[in-house]
Amino acid sequence: MKNIASFEEISNLKTTDVYFLRAREVLKKIGFNPRVVMEVTCSSRNLPWITLSGIDDLACLLDGKKADVYSLPEGTVFPSRDINGIPIPAVKIVGKYLDFGMLETPILGSLSQASGIATKASYFKKRIGNIPLLSFGVRRMHPALAPLIDRNSYIGGCDRVSSIIGAERIGQRAEGTMPHSLLLLVGEERGWKMYDEVTEKGASRIALVDTYGDEKETSLRAAKAIKGLNAVRLDTPSSRRGNFADIVREVRWELDRNGKKDVGIIVSGGIKEEDVEQLKQAGASGFGVGTAISSAAAIDFAMDIVNVEGKDKTKKGKYSGSKNVFRCRKCHSYLVSVNQKEKCPNDGSQMESMYQKVVDGGKVVYKERIDESRKYVLEQLRWFQLS
Repeated sequence: MKNIASFEEISNLKTTDVYFLRAREVLKKIGFNPRVVMEVTCSSRNLPWITLSGIDDLACLLDGKKADVYSLPEGTVFPSRDINGIPIPAVKIVGKYLDFGMLETPILGSLSQASGIATKASYFKKRIGNIPLLSFGVRRMHPALAPLIDRNSYIGGCDRVSSIIGAERIGQRAEGTMPHSLLLLVGEERGWKMYDEVTEKGASRIALVDTYGDEKETSLRAAKAIKGLNAVRLDTPSSRRGNFADIVREVRWELDRNGKKDVGIIVSGGIKEEDVEQLKQAGASGFGVGTAISSAAAIDFAMDIVNVEGKDKTKKGKYSGSKNVFRCRKCHSYLVSVNQKEKCPNDGSQMESMYQKVVDGGKVVYKERIDESRKYVLEQLRWFQLS
C-alpha cells in the first residue's frame, strides 16, 4: 500500500518532523551531543485514568540506540498527575541526545495511539464488567493498523478481537458473528444453518437477527435453526432503533418465555460508553464495540528534556530533574520524586518503585507478556472509578 510507512522508513527518520533534522544539523555543526534525560508525560487533568500500552513499539524503535529506557509496566493504569499534582512520567530515556532524540515523533505517535486505544477499552471494560467485550473496530481504521488496534484493545480489556491478524498478534482465536451480506445472499434460515455448519467447533454461535424484520421474532427463529445457539446479535441501525434498550428487553423477554434463557444477546452498532448501563439493565449479555475504541483519542503525551549533562533543565510548564515514579501498595496513590525511595504521604508505608528497564544501553530487555498485561489492567481497574 502506498500510504503506509515501513519500519525502515520510520527508523531512517522519514516520519520524523523536519525540525528535528534541522536541529540535528545545528548540533552536529557545533559538535555538541549532550547526555540528556527525557521524560514522556501527559499533562491533561481531564482523563479518569490512562492505560499505558505500546511499549512493544517503543522497545523496537530504540533497539540498538545507545540509551537506557525506563517505563511503567505495560498495562499500568495511572492518573495523569500524582498526589501532589505533578505529571507522571510514563517513560524516561537517558542517553546522548543525537543517539535517540530524532525518534521523538514516532515514539510519541506509537505510545499515544496505543495507549489511547487501551485506555478507551479499559473505560468500556470498567462499565461492562464481567460480560464479554468484543473489539469490532478494525473496519473503521486503515487495515494496516489492525494488529495495533486489536492488540491494544485486548490489553485494555476487550475479551476477543475480530480480525484474523489481530487475533494472531495476541495469540487468541478471532471472534465474530456473521455478516448481513451472507443473510442477504442466501436467506436467513439457510444462512444461519450453513454458518453453523462451517464454523469450527468451539467457536461461539452468534446469529445476526436484524437484517429484515422484528428482532424478537427473528431471534426465536434463529434459536430454532441453530442447536446450541450461544447468542443473538442486535446490530439494529440507529435510524430504526427507537429505544434500543426496549428492543433488547423485548428480545430477552421472548427468548425467556420460549425456553431460550441460555441464549445471550450481543449488542453492537455505534455503542458508546454512556449506552452501556442502560443496555446491561435491559438484558444485554455482551457488547461489540467498534469505532469508539478503534478511533479513540490519542493520549496527549509529550516528550521533554529535563536534564542536560547532569544539570536539571527543562522548558516552562514542565518539571526539571530525572524522576522516579512510586505507587503505594495500600492506597494505590502515585508519587513522583527525584529520590530513590519514598514513603506514602497518606499512610507512611514504603512505596514501590514503578519503573522497569525496557532498553539497557541499546539492548532491548523488555519481554512482551500480552495476557499478563491485560490481567494487570483488569486488576487495577478495581482502584478507579468513572463518573
